[in-house]
Amino acid sequence: MQQIIECVANVSEGRDATVLDALTNAIRGVTDVRLLDRHTDWDHHRSVFTFAGRPEAVIQAVFELVQTALPLIDLNTHRGEHPRVGAVDVVPLIPLKGATMKDCIEWAGQLGEQIGTDLHIPVFLYEAACVVPTRQRLEMIRRGGTIGLASRMASHPQWIPDFGPGQPHPTAGVVIVGARHPLIAFNVVLKTPDVSIAQSIAKTIRTSGGGLPSLKAIGIGLASRGLAQVSMNLTNFHETLIQDAFDAVQQEAEKFHVCIEESEIVGLIPQDALPPHPQARLQLRSWNPDQVLETGLSHAGIL
Repeated sequence: MQQIIECVANVSEGRDATVLDALTNAIRGVTDVRLLDRHTDWDHHRSVFTFAGRPEAVIQAVFELVQTALPLIDLNTHRGEHPRVGAVDVVPLIPLKGATMKDCIEWAGQLGEQIGTDLHIPVFLYEAACVVPTRQRLEMIRRGGTIGLASRMASHPQWIPDFGPGQPHPTAGVVIVGARHPLIAFNVVLKTPDVSIAQSIAKTIRTSGGGLPSLKAIGIGLASRGLAQVSMNLTNFHETLIQDAFDAVQQEAEKFHVCIEESEIVGLIPQDALPPHPQARLQLRSWNPDQVLETGLSHAGIL
């Protein structure tokens, strides 16, 4: 059986169309890879590129993406709401067809070594690919931002990167490479400019705060719209359904007498994670059936 994997690369650029087009072309220029979705957010100053194909082609596309971003994105001048420690911040590999998690772990290691050796950017492995338990979760690597990470790298042996130099690249930071199952990135916008309300809701509903299982959440401000947002990752959508996450935000928002403006799904979502009538049920700002992972893969001729 032909092996197919997916990559959901998170890049610290969401405003410069010229840079975004160059990054898009870097992915599209690789044979046997299909770009399924590009989600760009001005306030987050971040873009999410979802692409899939044969493992060796996906790995090559990631390398081309990082290499293209290297001279174009400078973290020293980057300002955005989303936490980040790299120009190409996070690169998870996800098994789809004929590939196992064990395979993706091996490919993540190969990719990390190539980036570290050829591009001289430190690489940390996370999630299933992690080899140092304290670095398994993404938020642990990002803790304190680039300054905090650089300090740990300089002073703690357990923070020596898996590949590449022992200090962040001066402009590109680090790249976090991993292997994981599909997750859902889901944002709910509140009808309030008060970021503290979004932060309070996020703290209450996320797993680390005693809330819903397999749910990560932060509260941020959307300066361009004068609103606040609860930004979430559902790391296991079988444990916490997307509609349960939406309901939890709505319930907590009501305690502050705040209504929901809208929500959005970032990237693609597996078919079995969708509730009936998702646009109405989740107050989605926009909904395209091609955001269903299986539909996107089919239209791209991959599945």
